[in-house]
Amino acid sequence: MNDSAYEINKGRNRLHIKKNLFLLLMVLPGTIWFIIFKYLPMIGVVIAFKDFNIDKRGFIYSLVNSKWVGFENFKYLFSSDDAFIIVRNTVGYNLIFILLQVLIPVTLAIGLNELRNKKISKIYQTGMIFPYFLSWVVASYFLYSFLSVDKGVINNILVSAGFEGKMWYSETSYWPFILIFMSLWKSMGYYTVFYLAAICGIDYSYYESAMMDGAKKLQQIKYITIPLLTPVISILTLLAIGKIFYADFGLFYQMPRESGVLFPVTNVIDTYVYRGLMKLGDIGMSAAGGLYQSLVGFILIIISNMIVRRFDKQQALF
Repeated sequence: MNDSAYEINKGRNRLHIKKNLFLLLMVLPGTIWFIIFKYLPMIGVVIAFKDFNIDKRGFIYSLVNSKWVGFENFKYLFSSDDAFIIVRNTVGYNLIFILLQVLIPVTLAIGLNELRNKKISKIYQTGMIFPYFLSWVVASYFLYSFLSVDKGVINNILVSAGFEGKMWYSETSYWPFILIFMSLWKSMGYYTVFYLAAICGIDYSYYESAMMDGAKKLQQIKYITIPLLTPVISILTLLAIGKIFYADFGLFYQMPRESGVLFPVTNVIDTYVYRGLMKLGDIGMSAAGGLYQSLVGFILIIISNMIVRRFDKQQALF
């Protein structure tokens, strides 16, 4: 009986593979890419627990013969005087980004969807998403053209108005707002497209029924658009929580232009580890920082997903 059931399942699997062969072939390149660049490098996690020294005989030889030091590499992150500052900055900025990258793009997506002139809507979408394709190096020069002490646009305006110019790259009080603004400027178009696509996928019959019942536009948005957007918002938020201990390296490294005075508000885990690697050449320490970020992010995703599942299983990521 068991053999018969096994043969039936085997036949079903073959039929399933044959039926979906072209779909499986479409995902094959992506699967191979993930295996080569995401899963195979996981072997290198062991570097975080070793005093890794590069040997001319190759990576595997270096990995096997490097001295095991346990959790010594992690002490660099947690015993430093800057440990609290970099964790506070990383988590604090990301919490603000997660909140604003939901509120603002959702609002913009709803507004764009309500525009009757679709050509104008397309122009707005293009203008908003364009900054996403710029590198942070280019964006940093744009910012510098505004904030430069002697030739910056903002200082020239202030001086022309009779005010004193600001030393933007030497005053920490401005930079939390500057970094938040630049992050939103670069990313809001990207997230707006996600939410706009989700809105376009909503069956219009819901709105027709609401209009027949006398629902006004704001009521339609409140009771139809936002509830049906909730699954997309939930998934993107859960993914963002998983990266809450990761910082956008380009944003925090390029924007302040390596101004050490601004480190209390611009230094995050990624920039701190990079500067430590460049100064000390300690690859094991850098690997420890990456493992720490990944592990914490994984735990946060699991916990957040469990909380979401308790309220609504359909909104959970898995």
